[in-house]
Amino acid sequence: MQKKIGVAVASAVGLGAIIGAGIFVLSGTAIALAGAYALVAFVIVGALALIIALELGELGSLLPFVKGASYSYTYKALGSELGFITGMLRYMALATSIGAIALGFGSYLSSFLGLTLATYAIPSAIALIFVLSIVNMFGVRKAAETDFVLVVVKIAVLLAFIGFAFYEAITNPNIAFANVSFNVPTGVWSGIFAASVAVFFAYSGFQSISTITDRIKGGAKGYVKAILAAVLISITLYVLVVFAMMTLLPASQYGITADPLSFALRHAGAPSWLFTIVDLGAMVATASATIAMILTASRSLYQMSEDRLLPKFLRRYNKRTDAAVNGIIISAAIGVLILFAGNIYVIAAISNFGLMFDYMLINFDVVHYRMRGVKAPFRTPLYPYLPMASVVLLFILFTGMPQEALIIGVVMIISLIGIYYTLREIRRKKVIRIKLFD
Repeated sequence: MQKKIGVAVASAVGLGAIIGAGIFVLSGTAIALAGAYALVAFVIVGALALIIALELGELGSLLPFVKGASYSYTYKALGSELGFITGMLRYMALATSIGAIALGFGSYLSSFLGLTLATYAIPSAIALIFVLSIVNMFGVRKAAETDFVLVVVKIAVLLAFIGFAFYEAITNPNIAFANVSFNVPTGVWSGIFAASVAVFFAYSGFQSISTITDRIKGGAKGYVKAILAAVLISITLYVLVVFAMMTLLPASQYGITADPLSFALRHAGAPSWLFTIVDLGAMVATASATIAMILTASRSLYQMSEDRLLPKFLRRYNKRTDAAVNGIIISAAIGVLILFAGNIYVIAAISNFGLMFDYMLINFDVVHYRMRGVKAPFRTPLYPYLPMASVVLLFILFTGMPQEALIIGVVMIISLIGIYYTLREIRRKKVIRIKLFD
């Protein structure tokens, strides 16, 4: 049996998945859409993430030994039908994220080395997925400790960027003040709404901690501390980074660029060594997020198989290293295939659909246990108001997703329903009939 991991290392697993390519790529897009109100968008989506984290804290303290995180909570609370649909949507969201984030690493590496992106980005991403899959094979503790080192590095890089921006703002306060513009061509609320949809992906990932609850020191209390710390730290860093970006460059100058932080530094005439640090930080960030996604996806796949909703061969599990072996291999393979899918923006949107659907069900899981009087060691505060606020926010974000992502998401749900009931008929399971009214 491996030793348990501390709260700090567990928090790093969450931060590793949260602070990935999102802040290094999507921050400029958010500013372009909402100007200075991008800060509001990051806070709104961060508040939603915090509510979900609190609910996951309650569910995780109630069911600390499951490895499927929110899938397991839905499976236990609402049954196998919704469990299967939620689990598969969530798994595909995580598995596709592996490829999307790894491609970000490959692009940053190729750019840093001055290589042709189309030629070297994908091979670099494949190499990253291969190496980090091997790291995951060594077990949760080794993967988490590796992620902890990567998280410390990328937080230091973001702090260096923030420090430079604030130094420039103090040195040239008039320019910095003029750069922070609240003029939004499309309207304040529409700008905030569009930016919120864009940055949703930047907060996804804190569920990674939920898959290793039983490995954290302190049990339920340690788990709750870890997940809340990860979300609160990420909110603080995101707001500071976005504000720092706006002091360096007017909001109107930002657009959909792959390197908004470097773009801002270039405009501000930053020293070359800072460019190098930021580029390296982006690579570390994407590597850290990739390792966390592989860990989370593989353990989710294993838990679904353990619950007999997926084939037996997915239950291959190394007890010595605490690694879901076949889950790691399959998740890495899907991540590599996604690299050749073409439109990464649509892939990210599809991933967001699965995650939003998953988050919606988390609210109903909490309600299920509360209505039945089940008392968890940790309870979500301000119940039922926080879950209600979460449902409303998620519904609003759903309406703003790209049309192609909504269509693909609905098709996936219908397909999963068909697959589930086809398999149930093959197994000749009895139909359950429930009277909803007297």
